Amino acid sequence: MRSGFIIGMFYLLGLLLLSFGISTMIVADLGVGPWDALYVGLSETIGFTVGTWVFILGIILILLNGYLMKRVPDFLAIITIFLIGVFMDFWLLVAFAGIDALAMPVRAIMLIAGVAIIGLGIACYLQADFARNPIDSLMMAIQHRTGKSLAVSKTMMEVSVLILAFLFGGPIGLGTLLVAFSMGVLIQLFIKPVTGIRKRLTNEQEVVLN
Repeated sequence: MRSGFIIGMFYLLGLLLLSFGISTMIVADLGVGPWDALYVGLSETIGFTVGTWVFILGIILILLNGYLMKRVPDFLAIITIFLIGVFMDFWLLVAFAGIDALAMPVRAIMLIAGVAIIGLGIACYLQADFARNPIDSLMMAIQHRTGKSLAVSKTMMEVSVLILAFLFGGPIGLGTLLVAFSMGVLIQLFIKPVTGIRKRLTNEQEVVLN
């Protein structure tokens, strides 16, 4: 019971940090990851909030993943996309409301901090093997249907989304490159200490990795 509660807290904290990091990058306006650029582009072009587009596209991806994998869609993932959408709208519409015309040094700091916070958030969120983000599932589905490696499948997915984000006028820039080339390294950097903290809190046996 205690272990499940702690893991649940890591899950919520991870999504909170993830959404905060993305929102910080959006406010910095120096570019965000492909998916986030698409959400912002759709919001500015069609309407609705960024969080609403996280939810709408998430539902589409859940159904698409079920079709590609030829199995029942992972409807538990709705919890994850709902929480990310709500948190995103809170940060953008409430916490960061009215913040604009920031000096370039401040924007640069926000950009770098945002990328780091996203990496930490993902490391926390991954502690709970529950209701995975449908974007992660799409990568697996593409790999399953094409037979390509996960790296190739992820690249195919990200490039396709980046093109869509560009067409909808999403914020593509330095931040986009930072997310593309540093996120894997950051997650790797944070995952071990975060996992160690989680294991200590849940009294799990620490496994020594060579």
